[in-house]
Amino acid sequence: MDLLCATAVDVSRMVASGEISAREVARFFLDRIQTIDPKIHAFLHVDPDWTLSLADAVDAKRAAGKPLGPLAGVPVALKDILCTKGIPTTCGSKILENFRPPYASTCVEKLLAADAVFVGKANMDEFAMGSSTENSAFGPTANPWDTSRIPGGSSGGSAASIAARMALVAIGSDTGGSIRQPAALCGVVGMKPTYGRVSRYGLVAFASSLDQIGPFAANVRDTARTLSVISGRDERDSTSIDAGVDDYEAALTDVKGLRIGVPKEYFAEGLDSEVESRVREALDVLKGLGAEIVEVTLPHTSYAVATYYIVCTAEASSNLARYDGVHYGYRKTGTPDIIELYSKTREAGFGPEVKRRIMLGTFVLSSGFYDAYYTKGLKVRRLIKQDFDDAFKSVDVIAGPTTPTAAFRMGEKVEDPLSMYLCDIFTISTNLAGIPGISVPCGFTSGGLPVGLQFMGKVLDEKTVLKVAAAYEQATNFPTMPENL
Repeated sequence: MDLLCATAVDVSRMVASGEISAREVARFFLDRIQTIDPKIHAFLHVDPDWTLSLADAVDAKRAAGKPLGPLAGVPVALKDILCTKGIPTTCGSKILENFRPPYASTCVEKLLAADAVFVGKANMDEFAMGSSTENSAFGPTANPWDTSRIPGGSSGGSAASIAARMALVAIGSDTGGSIRQPAALCGVVGMKPTYGRVSRYGLVAFASSLDQIGPFAANVRDTARTLSVISGRDERDSTSIDAGVDDYEAALTDVKGLRIGVPKEYFAEGLDSEVESRVREALDVLKGLGAEIVEVTLPHTSYAVATYYIVCTAEASSNLARYDGVHYGYRKTGTPDIIELYSKTREAGFGPEVKRRIMLGTFVLSSGFYDAYYTKGLKVRRLIKQDFDDAFKSVDVIAGPTTPTAAFRMGEKVEDPLSMYLCDIFTISTNLAGIPGISVPCGFTSGGLPVGLQFMGKVLDEKTVLKVAAAYEQATNFPTMPENL
């Protein structure tokens, strides 16, 4: 089988049966990275010895007659925000340029237990703050469909690695759309689970009440299998939900009789006409599959961006206080006192967007402004959650565009932070509400750029979200890899 056309499910089956070795798979994708990634820059760190040692361990396990895990030999890209023991974890920031964690994240441990093989650490916006992967301290990632355009962010390297077939599964984190938005712009599948469904232990924190780890893949079935692997309660994460892990693959059935809500607020000013056309065409497909399309309202949608940038910056200000040049990470030497050490280290170690968000967060938490901004933001967050609760009383899932436009050109929004922030207007609310969401490809613009369709579900109801996504995917089957690669 041509590995470029293989799915993660295919590879795990072939490795388990001995049809191909995990080392052969790893070698193929390492060669692919060496050939393709100079044009894309999806990876910050690739260590062939590490990758091949993991592959050899899988082959040795099979040779010993031991059963292999559900991701046996599958090449996986890890967003460089997940701690990997002894392997660089930079968060796309100069301040962590030489950081090698002494432990691995729970997500990484679960993937290893499933016999996955890591092919590299993927590029990202610094500390996951951005929508374009242009904020990485180590250079931007390009969109494989058009390398003059951005891949989305902050998990742009993870999404691009799937679109360019340098991995079959990738892991990202989603704080306000950082999995779903790049998945949409790169024409692949990306899922944010319910908050607490996947342990955050070993995920370098940006905004702790919003961050959630999730999978990317070229299809829904691979996404479902990976989610089953990484989900579950973890005693090391106090926000981890004590809920059973479902067999998400088994849930991939038809959508007959399901009620799909379409929020009228997601089809207002600012939505590109071609994106709207592709999404409405997708809704017609779902109707043809037997689903009922119902208009719903999410009345506080217009407050989501403002609320998000109060809550996330406040939490970022707190979480990033630890990077001071004393505990670990980059240190600015030659400073005469401790205050100047803090100041000079953070000035040199952080990029402009991270500094902007730290300052915003410090402001909204400051004396005299806490109630006016942060407390009010938490109250509006509760109203946004209530909007979804009310809508889900009458529908099973909610559908709409993932992003307001297709991928924009590099540099186009760098000097306009507000315009950049609005790129996440359709994804932010799911993080504020803590519900699951997925983006699947739903066609292309006239310029050949991918468009994403988003499904959102009830808390812990990933099964229904995946069911609808899979049914739509099987009825359409859009390409998820550019022909020129």
